Amino acid sequence: MRLSFMILIWVSCLNYIFAASADTVSVYSAAMGKNLPAIVVLPEHYGQAATPYPTVYLLHGAGGDYTNWLTLAPAIQQLADTYQVIIVCPDGGNTSWYFDSPVDPAMRFETFIAEELVPWVDGHYQTIQRRSRRAITGLSMGGHGAFYLALRHPGIWGAAGSMSGGLDIRPFPANWDIARRLGPYPTHRQSWEDNTVVNLLYLWDSNQPLELIFDCGTDDFFLDANRRVNQELGYLNIPHTYIERPGAHNWDYWQQAVKYQFLFFGEYFAKKTDGQ
Repeated sequence: MRLSFMILIWVSCLNYIFAASADTVSVYSAAMGKNLPAIVVLPEHYGQAATPYPTVYLLHGAGGDYTNWLTLAPAIQQLADTYQVIIVCPDGGNTSWYFDSPVDPAMRFETFIAEELVPWVDGHYQTIQRRSRRAITGLSMGGHGAFYLALRHPGIWGAAGSMSGGLDIRPFPANWDIARRLGPYPTHRQSWEDNTVVNLLYLWDSNQPLELIFDCGTDDFFLDANRRVNQELGYLNIPHTYIERPGAHNWDYWQQAVKYQFLFFGEYFAKKTDGQ
């Protein structure tokens, strides 16, 4: 009987772990003239009532794709259940950096995420269609993308996060195809200056305040960039949460980091009562 009881507990735990469901969808981008895939993670009991949910957009890193978060950090399904949120994992291209590229008209991922994907998700799922119920975060290139998109589109997201984010791309002129998106640094320096997150913090608007959380491992090659953003936010008196903890630029770190991010977003959603 004791063995049967333990098996019952184990099965119940498995049911809870996998209570969330995931849709793989295809979204047409008029800006790029093609369909792009995404995974939408739905919390337990989604669709059983007309309840709308907050949404968290979760971006992948360079060299990755829309499947990374679900396959390499499957605990995000539990996070969808725990915080009762819809999680959207879009495809951001192999090395798009979530820009609308000034040198490659085929790469318009800023427009896709901000102007095409968000309305599509709101039109197909039971979402709360207000900035105060949307957040965006990501890892590495996706951390850059999350801050970049949220700062440039403050009417869409009310909170943004970054995990090991490339928040200052200028020290890496030869890495991750950034030069293919912005042009080589020596000849397109202004594009680099205009599109690095550390130079966009002035866009933070007290009339549409963006709540920010970002973290980086102490053995990460983006640590200095994150420290610069933390310092600059302090100079600008912009409220934010910054965390450093042991870790490197890898999934061991991100599997833990995403839990802190969702705790932050869950508390943000819970305290918002306005109509923004």
